[in-house]
Amino acid sequence: MSIIKARKLLTRCFSTLSSPPLRVCVVGSGPAGFYTAEKMLKAHEGSQVDIIDRLPTPFGLVRSGVAPDHPETKIVVNQFTRVAQRERCSFFGNVDVGSSVSLSELRQLYHVVVLAYGAESDRAFGIPGEDLKGIHSAREFVWWYNGHPDGRNLNPDLKRTDTAVILGQGNVALDVARVLLRPSVELATTDIASYALAALEESSIRKVYLVGRRGPVQAACTAKELREVLGIKNLYIHIHEADLHTTPADEEEMKNSRIQKRVYELLSKAVKAGTNPSPDQRELHFVFFRKPDRFQESEERTGHVGGIHFEKTVLEGEAGKRRAVGTGEFEDVNCGMVLKSIGYKSVPIDGLPFDYQKGVVPNMCGRVLRDASGEPSQSENGLYVCGWLKRGPTGIVATNLYCAEETVACILHDLQQGALASASSLPKPGREGLAQLLEDRNVKVIPFTGWEKIDSEEKRLGGLRNKPREKFTTREEMLKVAFE
Repeated sequence: MSIIKARKLLTRCFSTLSSPPLRVCVVGSGPAGFYTAEKMLKAHEGSQVDIIDRLPTPFGLVRSGVAPDHPETKIVVNQFTRVAQRERCSFFGNVDVGSSVSLSELRQLYHVVVLAYGAESDRAFGIPGEDLKGIHSAREFVWWYNGHPDGRNLNPDLKRTDTAVILGQGNVALDVARVLLRPSVELATTDIASYALAALEESSIRKVYLVGRRGPVQAACTAKELREVLGIKNLYIHIHEADLHTTPADEEEMKNSRIQKRVYELLSKAVKAGTNPSPDQRELHFVFFRKPDRFQESEERTGHVGGIHFEKTVLEGEAGKRRAVGTGEFEDVNCGMVLKSIGYKSVPIDGLPFDYQKGVVPNMCGRVLRDASGEPSQSENGLYVCGWLKRGPTGIVATNLYCAEETVACILHDLQQGALASASSLPKPGREGLAQLLEDRNVKVIPFTGWEKIDSEEKRLGGLRNKPREKFTTREEMLKVAFE
């Protein structure tokens, strides 16, 4: 019924236009979504782009994923703001694809739909004890300290244990370790959520283990992130000297990768032989060649994690493709909190082809395919993908720029080849149609001007506490400010 209303609205709208616009909808307002919108607006002067997000706030992981002590990475929101403020671009916040509007309805309303909603779930180990209390994903923890509305109630227990184990050694794992170990007074002037800062100020955690299945040469972090965590004040670093011994295969990998070589060098220099931590120091232990076999229940706290049973590993295979295999030797590490940093995972929505094994939408250069066969003739007309949903949860913010360029190039190619219905041959309701549909369903849409009110108030409140902003962390708070 709403679609019919939208088409009537479309007819009235086009009576004042010389030619109807190409209607493009981007689902997801993180870097992948905004870069796609920017490239599309620049490449096609007749395009009109609408960005949808399930949250009232835009910018995705730039707001809820980037560590609070990395303000320089967040500067990209200035560029995204300029995109959203363009006349041919609109933001529809607080709109969920699934409950507010379906994918099939979006495809009726728009010539082109680009899915860029990222990865909002987590990979699992699938080992015994994984459901014990005190075990969280790194994503949940990051959302918690960044004030994501879906993460604010995590309430990790930082008081009843002095030891945390982080499984994984990528950049997210290092972010989490840094937040746990960095003096809270240094975090107090960032945009960290106020409830998270209060919890960290009272934290009892003094020892953090960063555990990886492979060796220091294969650590998945970047030198920049590693340098930051190694530079934390009054922090004792421990690495077993035997773990730093390299093999010919390690040497070959470092010869072929400047990043791997630099990471290894930093780890090697961080070790101070024969020293022990002083009583006032916090500790960071890098542990290599270990994989969790099972999580152990605490003897004092029923249903809560008390440690991890690890299997020692060795690397097998050729240089650059080596994998960790178990040796049959085991050891235990006691801890009261575990953070799993083994990868984000995308989730499908109704009507969307999905490759569950890879955790991505099957696609060819951004064109959504009906199955994972890779056959170009099986592409879904007018449906595209970008970002983590397209390639998996890899890369940095800027990686999405190149990803978006590829997807937009496919859209333009398909338009030129006639694979997509042109705006002139098949006008569609687009923005006006979506607005009508959402109004009929009483969806409280947050436009970009609503976000600007939230942004302004957060900055005002932050200024009172010597912070760049004091984030609102519930949808109710955000909606109230946006509609004032």
